[in-house]
Amino acid sequence: MLILLPPSEMKSELPGPAIEVYTGVLYAALRWNALTKAQQKLGQSCLAIISAKYGVVRPLDPIEPYKEKIDNKKMAAQVAQALDGAESELIIDCRSSTYQTVWQSPVAITVEIKVFTKVNGLKKVITHMSKKTRGEVMHEILKAAEIPKTPQELQTIVLQKFESKLIEGSKTTPWVLEVYC
Repeated sequence: MLILLPPSEMKSELPGPAIEVYTGVLYAALRWNALTKAQQKLGQSCLAIISAKYGVVRPLDPIEPYKEKIDNKKMAAQVAQALDGAESELIIDCRSSTYQTVWQSPVAITVEIKVFTKVNGLKKVITHMSKKTRGEVMHEILKAAEIPKTPQELQTIVLQKFESKLIEGSKTTPWVLEVYC
């Protein structure tokens, strides 16, 4: 399993492991310190944070705080070098649209996590709560008894905490897991 995350605009003022430097709502909701050592080890191996400054970083990789917008063309080769050929049965994509253009994951094994709410029974896109919900979803995945290998197994994990709808991908589009909060 490979989980793609965006960085956080909010960062600590001190250098340290990426998981501690990124302090935004997604990372707060991921609750890294509430995970067991085994779950953190899994997170270290499967979480790939796409950084505007560093390319791909893992949670425990040391980084400096920075304020930088991603230059997709400049960063594409570096990210591709890190992620192309990554051996994974399932890629879970939690990146924002800005960061999705840096590297195209193989659509056949990719599930994009999209977050919505329902108002009067109608699906509505949300922004801020989307980051929080993605962090909570990542926490649940890292805590799961089994590593999901298929979109359906991923949905089974997510359904333990959230209503969701799985939409099958095509030859040109990835799977989508709509998560409702």
